[in-house]
Amino acid sequence: MHDTTAESALVLFSGGQDSTTCLAWALDRFAHVETVGFAYGQRHAVELDCRAPLRAALAGIGGWGARLGPDHMVPMAEGLASIGETALTSAAEIGMGAEGLPTTFVPGRNLLFLTYAAAIAFRRGIRRIVGGMCETDYSGYPDCRDDTIKAMQLALNLGMNRRFVLETPLMWIDKAGTWEMAERLGGHRLVELIVEGTHSCYLGDRAHRHDWGYGCGTCPACDLRAAGWRRWRESRA
Repeated sequence: MHDTTAESALVLFSGGQDSTTCLAWALDRFAHVETVGFAYGQRHAVELDCRAPLRAALAGIGGWGARLGPDHMVPMAEGLASIGETALTSAAEIGMGAEGLPTTFVPGRNLLFLTYAAAIAFRRGIRRIVGGMCETDYSGYPDCRDDTIKAMQLALNLGMNRRFVLETPLMWIDKAGTWEMAERLGGHRLVELIVEGTHSCYLGDRAHRHDWGYGCGTCPACDLRAAGWRRWRESRA
């Protein structure tokens, strides 16, 4: 098996549960880990405020501080938010659209994220790019599918003449498995950090505290997070 302990990684880090778990996963495996965030005019921009405190807290777990490198922020608000109105970039109603896709689907979002991340990785000499895309607890987003990620890896490698590896550690596990992974990587301390410090709610609600963290408790992101928490807790009972 290829030894990755001396390699570097760049993690797509939003400040949410999935990307925080992926950042812990990368810090546990790679010698040097950098992060990148995207300000794309998201309705729940409060997630971006979570990023710096989360990075600081993760640096104090398991000796990860020595591995945690710089953070990069890409401003995209005048791009994605202005191209088309979605429920993640405006006050539009969250639900199912006419084409069978959730109204929270932002067309091209992950494709652009990965392209920008690859451009940063190219400049920084980083081979591994880590994202929290998942096909198991399916959001309905076609840019979260494994086939999409494989196609993007091929396109990026051909277009940049590199051999990037797009890592998706959550692709084949559900939200209960994501909570379990966090506990395995960083124990109770990491689980509590994710509960208290991360943000998933599409409405940007940080006023209501639940067992699984903060959020409105009714949007699709909160539903997934809460259901995964319950299944994980039940599995440990």
